[in-house]
Amino acid sequence: MRIFIFIWLGQMLSLIGSSLTSFALGIWVYQNTNSVTLLGLILLSATLPSSLISPVAGVLVDRWQRRWVMIISDFGAGLSTLAIALLFFTLGKLEIWHICVALAISSGFSAFQLPAYNAATTLLVSKQYLARASGMIQLGRAVAQLLSPMLGGLLLVTIQLQGIIVIDFLTFFFGIIPLLLVRFPELKITNTNHSETIKKSSLLQEVISGWNYITARPGLLGLLMFFTTSNLLLGAVEVLITPLVLSFTSPAVLGTMTSVAGIGLLLGSLIITTYGGPQRLIHTVIGFQLLGGLCIMGVGLRASVALITLAAFLFFLGWPIINACAQVIFQKKVALDVQGRVFAIRQTIADASFPLAYIVAGPLADKVFEPLMVFNGPLAGNIGQIIGIGKGRGIGLMFIIIGTLSMLVAVAGYQYPRLRLVEDELPDVI
Repeated sequence: MRIFIFIWLGQMLSLIGSSLTSFALGIWVYQNTNSVTLLGLILLSATLPSSLISPVAGVLVDRWQRRWVMIISDFGAGLSTLAIALLFFTLGKLEIWHICVALAISSGFSAFQLPAYNAATTLLVSKQYLARASGMIQLGRAVAQLLSPMLGGLLLVTIQLQGIIVIDFLTFFFGIIPLLLVRFPELKITNTNHSETIKKSSLLQEVISGWNYITARPGLLGLLMFFTTSNLLLGAVEVLITPLVLSFTSPAVLGTMTSVAGIGLLLGSLIITTYGGPQRLIHTVIGFQLLGGLCIMGVGLRASVALITLAAFLFFLGWPIINACAQVIFQKKVALDVQGRVFAIRQTIADASFPLAYIVAGPLADKVFEPLMVFNGPLAGNIGQIIGIGKGRGIGLMFIIIGTLSMLVAVAGYQYPRLRLVEDELPDVI
């Protein structure tokens, strides 16, 4: 556990730098373009390459030493950040395509880093502490979520975007140095015949074997589909939240609201880290999904700082608990020697819905829902009487629809027996 904590601290510090850049880029792009569609394009560049590469990356993670996969991945992501900084300093400006290319390269490296990190966690942490370790990973994300808007708004004014990017590059050393100083335990193969068969397989066969592993276990497949659908809705939220808030208030207020959401994320992470996880993990996942849908719906009801801040706090309180519980289910039910490819397939399919959301949400907001809710718009006389009219209210209507669909996903998940009973029907492998 000590080695894991050492690595986790470094990864958390590196993540803080990356989160600073993500927060600053979101504001910079929207303020300079006033386009939700272009903001979605930036997010698409940051996710699509990872989704496309992940199946092959997962197989290679199982073949290679996971520590070195993490080292090389962190190094490559750091270089892409440095490239953005150099472009800014040499040209004195950034083009949208500069950002898209750099984010795409970083996303490609993350396709290797994430399954390697998840598989390494199972290797470094004993079974009884897996929920706690997953909670710590969520805690690291929470700290980054909390600090990035607090510091990002201030740093945008003082050192501007290029300075934030330089800080991001420097923090990558905190992530890579612990990995250079430690050694991982040897991977113990529990099924020798299965392992020998995999070694003789082609790369494509190994990718397919990761998918087959999941489909042979309907409970895991159900959990994967649950998150894929949920992520489609969350991707739309990710694109739309910044334009929604900036439609009626300032970037400084957006930063404050994001920080409060970060406090919720931090508190939820501390709960799962300290408590170690509930007895029935899947019930917790479904229950907090229901709460999250209600919160998303609340965001769209009114252009209210207080209401949106409260909804964001409650949503992010549950989010790390959902992620940690789902991660532990996969870690307990998937054999160690195939976790790389299985986790990568899981990441690819679950995250593939994000790019779709990024592509669709912006144009829907700009071309469909916003015009519906302007003064004298088609819905101004009915729905507009409830949620208001004007800039941002079309996006508010989208949030109400997304929240409703999120709650329906939770209900459908509970109604599917294989998902509801996944912890009982599948044996633990560790």
